[in-house]
Amino acid sequence: MFQHPRDDEPSPRWRALDGAPEGTELHTNGWRQEAAYRLLNNNLDPEVGEDPESLVVYGGTGRAARSWDAYDAISEELLDLEDDETLLVQSGKPVGRFKTHDHAPRVLIANSNLVGNWDGWDHFHELEEEGLMMYGQMTAGSWAYIGTQGIIQGTYETLAECSNQHFDGTLEGRIIVTAGLGGMGGAQPLAVTMNRGVCITAEVDEDRIDRRIETGYCEEKTDDLDEAIRRAEEAAAAGEPYSVGLHMNSADMFEGMLDRGFLPDVVTDQTAAHDPIEGYYPSGYTVAEAEAYREADPEGYRADSLETMERHVDGILEMQERGAIAFEYGNNVRGAVADYRDDGDPWALTGTPSEERDAFDFPGFVPAYVRPMFCRGQGPFRWLALSGDEADIYRTDEAVRELFPEKDRLIRWIDLAQEQVEFQGLPARVCWLGYETNEDGITERAQFALRINELVREGEISAPIVVTRDHLDAGSVASPNRETEAMRDGSDAVADWPILNALLNCASGADIVSVHDGGGVGIGNSLHTNNHVVLDGTDRAAETAKRVFTTDPGMGVVRHADAGYEEALAEAERSNVHIPMDDR
Repeated sequence: MFQHPRDDEPSPRWRALDGAPEGTELHTNGWRQEAAYRLLNNNLDPEVGEDPESLVVYGGTGRAARSWDAYDAISEELLDLEDDETLLVQSGKPVGRFKTHDHAPRVLIANSNLVGNWDGWDHFHELEEEGLMMYGQMTAGSWAYIGTQGIIQGTYETLAECSNQHFDGTLEGRIIVTAGLGGMGGAQPLAVTMNRGVCITAEVDEDRIDRRIETGYCEEKTDDLDEAIRRAEEAAAAGEPYSVGLHMNSADMFEGMLDRGFLPDVVTDQTAAHDPIEGYYPSGYTVAEAEAYREADPEGYRADSLETMERHVDGILEMQERGAIAFEYGNNVRGAVADYRDDGDPWALTGTPSEERDAFDFPGFVPAYVRPMFCRGQGPFRWLALSGDEADIYRTDEAVRELFPEKDRLIRWIDLAQEQVEFQGLPARVCWLGYETNEDGITERAQFALRINELVREGEISAPIVVTRDHLDAGSVASPNRETEAMRDGSDAVADWPILNALLNCASGADIVSVHDGGGVGIGNSLHTNNHVVLDGTDRAAETAKRVFTTDPGMGVVRHADAGYEEALAEAERSNVHIPMDDR
């Protein structure tokens, strides 16, 4: 009988490893297999994952493996995998291993994917309880999570663009109110202060606040709303960056602020609202009380969560109506509330008919701030030092400065990251690089990867670097409530694009390729893909890197060019991306 990981004893192997192996000694038959083995265990490092004893990496239930038995089986397969074999992983369980060839992916992963008419939470949970599926989130089930640092630059870039559009390029003196300090949301306070702003973040789980304070992502905490507002207003008046974690439910915080007449400059949130049962806490319960309630009555818990979410969204909408800048930061809270209203009471708790106060009356962050970067193939490109040596990442930072000295915003990001972002697990870095080619026709991402491969070969970096990215990238996702919301041509829900992206990454020889359903917006709401390339200093790695880091960001250009975005069409012309129908 299947034993759910939350009820299962963790693997002795996992306990003994206590994170990813480090150093230059191989445990497997090659560095590509070694990278997969170390990345799996890095996701489950107690410094990185949110609840590794339950195999949960982040996002409520985003797991790295389906069960501890499956974790052990995956580990054993990776340790034995040959350079011309490919391991197949289906929703966190190894299901096959085939002889392929040296340039094929070493691991292919598919997580949480369901056929259309069955593609919803209810059927997913039935399969999950029967041990037939797990939720892979985005980088949890593809073994690409690097802790809260993985989203920090994306949050920084989003807020930087928000400040450019609304506040003359800086958040200095501005107060940003948000919610959620989990594996993704935990980046918000630091991203605000990096942009010179002041941040109040609501979080029900006090342990999460403490964790963000320990790692430098948040400065202080309080359980007093008036105290949080006072501290924020004082910091804003002084023009000083500041962040405080407020131990409080988000809906209660928004309503309390409105009752007091307090209006922030910007309001958003990043709770795990994509999953109303396992990811979100209803108002009126402590964490312990909520967990007991969830176990005893999951349907009642879900109903209370959705009622709280409705108050949560109404609070954001009311702040927007009073003059705050509002946007959703990718957790599908608007979609959850819209679906709830369709099935339940058509009147919002404020007494306003839902037809007049639509949950989608405030925008998502992608159409509001990020899409122009996607049109140029830019997105959250990231890499990890398999050695575990921080000096290797600092050498990659120098490579970024050497390759792109003219990109002031990128160089400023590298400087800020070195000063303020603590490493979690294997040292890693993230920066937004795209398609733009140099005089030799080599893309930004490929330029970086080729240079890092040289540094590994020359011994300036002590062990291979594995390069990956977020699933949230320019051409790798279809998500109508997030990345592909409000596409110019109405193609928001067309899932051909991420499927083509995964196929192209396989054809280009990426070392790990994955395809997931759900991600940060929930089952049935998105399809998304990822890739990894191991830079081990070999000619094979250089060839692979040049292919993958041309085709992968190129998918972002062609996807947005096909939708008619001028920025993408201009990038295609500038960087010689062939668009077959462009002249028709």
